[in-house]
Amino acid sequence: MKKLISIVAILAIISTQKSIAQDTTSQTQISQILSLYYDIKDALVAGNASTTASKAEAFVKVANAIDYKIISEGNINILIKDAGKISGTKDIKKQREYFANFSSNLAVVARAVKLTDKPVYYAYCPMKKAYWLSSEKAIKNPYYGSSMLTCGEVTETIQ
Repeated sequence: MKKLISIVAILAIISTQKSIAQDTTSQTQISQILSLYYDIKDALVAGNASTTASKAEAFVKVANAIDYKIISEGNINILIKDAGKISGTKDIKKQREYFANFSSNLAVVARAVKLTDKPVYYAYCPMKKAYWLSSEKAIKNPYYGSSMLTCGEVTETIQ
């Protein structure tokens, strides 16, 4: 009987440690998703199409590794499709067009899954009639870059 209790206790400890390790890995992947999204946004702000494409490609790789228990398969597939379109072109205008849909879809995920412990600012560009996510309240418009850098406003804070 003591042997059985010892075995059950050991299995419980191993299971708990495995669960903690999975949670840590999952949280790392989720924060990488948001970080890479911000990198894509920043590259668009700077008007750098090749950096935008490479960051979007990195986003696709990380998103492909995420467990569907954390973010649904449908949401992951939509984000991968959006980021794939961005990574598939070096035309900054096209990348900015694709980014609008990508941002809206990631905002849906951000409201459903806690991507970070920090606030995520949901900003709106009235000229483009499109939103984007930001780690800061200061407006740096990814749709028009330097030509209209501060055009827009934060409309929501996602906690």
